[in-house]
Amino acid sequence: MSTNSYAVYILASKRNGTLYVGMTSDINRRMNEHYRAEKKGFTQKYYAHRLVHCEFFEDVREAINREKQLKKWRRKWKLELIEKDNPNWEDLSGMLF
Repeated sequence: MSTNSYAVYILASKRNGTLYVGMTSDINRRMNEHYRAEKKGFTQKYYAHRLVHCEFFEDVREAINREKQLKKWRRKWKLELIEKDNPNWEDLSGMLF
């Protein structure tokens, strides 16, 4: 991961649970915010704190486009994307910290 990279990520409350798609320029900071539930919002309300998918981009425009694309995807497609690389729905944040 480059220091100038942007992350597009999917959080889940549990396997096949509530999903959240987000984008950030600082994945470590953002995951800490999600875990500590610092901001009231969707992830706090639905306990979506498990990082189950993450993609990195050098270009912020590519990251924004990918986030928009994933947000428009059907739930089934998101589940298939997660299961392709993370079939056990493990929390990937341990790889980041």
